[in-house]
Amino acid sequence: MKLFRFGSGGHEKPGVLFEDGTSIDVSLFGEDYDEKFFGTDGPRRLQSWVAQNARRCQIVTSAVRLGPCVARPSKIICVGLNYARHAAESGMDIPKEPVIFLKATSSLCGPNDDVIIPKGSRKTDWEVELAVVVGKRSSYVEIEDAMDHVAGYCLHNDYSERQFQLERSGQWVKGKSSDTFAPLGPYLATCDEIADPHSLRLWLKVNGVTQQDSNTSDLIFGVPFLISYISQFMTLLPGDVISTGTPSGVGFGFKPPRYLTHGDIVELGIEGLGSARQRLVSYENRKGSDPLPGAFGHLVHSDTDQFRS
Repeated sequence: MKLFRFGSGGHEKPGVLFEDGTSIDVSLFGEDYDEKFFGTDGPRRLQSWVAQNARRCQIVTSAVRLGPCVARPSKIICVGLNYARHAAESGMDIPKEPVIFLKATSSLCGPNDDVIIPKGSRKTDWEVELAVVVGKRSSYVEIEDAMDHVAGYCLHNDYSERQFQLERSGQWVKGKSSDTFAPLGPYLATCDEIADPHSLRLWLKVNGVTQQDSNTSDLIFGVPFLISYISQFMTLLPGDVISTGTPSGVGFGFKPPRYLTHGDIVELGIEGLGSARQRLVSYENRKGSDPLPGAFGHLVHSDTDQFRS
């Protein structure tokens, strides 16, 4: 299934997107896409419920705003330098073990919402990433069992303020956690929707110009290894998000670097996981900024249209 959330910020409702492009409100199911839902085999239960109750559900129109496809998770765990060419453009060695950092859950927003450039920022950057949503409580997971702990996958833009991240001392979390710095979605695709998460094209454009164009086959550390590895250091809870890293082509890697400014448009997508569009708005102009409509055109493009360069 493809699971999405829609409505005004903080009041999102759960929805299901069908292969034919029809979208329905599944609020009658009585659960949001949160820790309890994923921890109690929610996707399977919802699939059975929808099979019997879809006709009772209201159609969701294209005019609605899309929210983050997962309700507030307990953690957003990110992986740094997980593509070799991205490590090279960052001037860093390929890591011997995954570089792990946390991103504040307060940075979550909808996939097509405006992204606010933080107060004092001069180096706001983009990062298209494959995100993995954890399906059950995970501690000391063996690699061979790791995929049994995945609920699904979604698109994530791991926005980063490079000065805060790299020049202000301390840990990377300071440059990763500003409000709106984690657009998630448009939807979560359950595992049966994605045959191989290690063979997906991912791309990102700034103002119509392609900046990132790669494939998850280039990941240094794959999904099973990451789940097993991270679970050695912390318990992963259902609904937690693991963002697996970004390929080369970020603004920080250009010479000279290129960063986002007020009015820029960022578009991104992953094969099988849809696409998203965000407008950058400066902190000073944020009061006049309304979230962009979550048009379902982003959800249901054909592969040909969705990944046209």
